[in-house]
Amino acid sequence: MASGNLVAIAPWHSVYPPPRDVELKSITRDAVLQMMKDSESVAAKDFLLIDLRRTDYEGGSIRGSINLPAQSLYPTIPTLYSLFKASGLHKIIWYCSSSRGRGSRAAGWFRDYIDKRGDNEMESLVLFEGIKGWATAGSEFVNWMNEYDAAFWEK
Repeated sequence: MASGNLVAIAPWHSVYPPPRDVELKSITRDAVLQMMKDSESVAAKDFLLIDLRRTDYEGGSIRGSINLPAQSLYPTIPTLYSLFKASGLHKIIWYCSSSRGRGSRAAGWFRDYIDKRGDNEMESLVLFEGIKGWATAGSEFVNWMNEYDAAFWEK
């Protein structure tokens, strides 16, 4: 390759179809925090937070969330849906750093699958402003994080 010639690399998600649902529902961090507080007093919760970060899974995560890197998500959606349904979950909340890329894409893909199944009980939501919005919103939110690293969020 001659010097100066750059090869364009397609983004990881280009091998999958774009989400059909472009009118995604989002949920605020205040609403999620309230759901987390409420779920402490009940035996089972009906929501799940999913952190889609992979190599940037730094600075901490929201307590109780699971890490499913976005790059491996699409092929696993049918299995995840079955697991979530069997667990009685009603709200699946996706987030990445800002929830404008991976978060919204994952929420859209999962919403498409829910629609395909004709499921009117489960919701696919994107966390407004993602983990960055959560981690920089003050101590009330930071207290609900695991492995919080203040220096990471000051960048």
